[in-house]
Amino acid sequence: QVQLKESGGRFVQAGESLRLSCAVSGRTLSSLTMGWFRQAPGKEREFVAAIRRWDMSTDYADSVKGRFTISRDIAKSTAFLQMDSLKPEDSARYYCAADPAEWVNVRSVVYDYWGQGTQVTVSS
Repeated sequence: QVQLKESGGRFVQAGESLRLSCAVSGRTLSSLTMGWFRQAPGKEREFVAAIRRWDMSTDYADSVKGRFTISRDIAKSTAFLQMDSLKPEDSARYYCAADPAEWVNVRSVVYDYWGQGTQVTVSS
């Protein structure tokens, strides 16, 4: 059973940076496609970023492209989301997701495993 634990969310000012972490247990990180999603109150969960397991190619939502970077550290069994130039509209609960399938629609919420999320609040 894969378990995901997010951390790193907190209150920040607009323009600041944050790095979210997702600790993975139960399966080798290299065998998983990893995604980050976010959900603000009253809104649907939306795709933020993903890194595919077989070639480490990445995908980003247009709203975060150029500001956010997804990465992974196999030795630490941890995935990261570096968030720079944060905006108030980035405020949300951020969720880490993982899927072992050979092919994953990375922008969809069909990942097999999800964490509990970490809260990011960006003040103007």
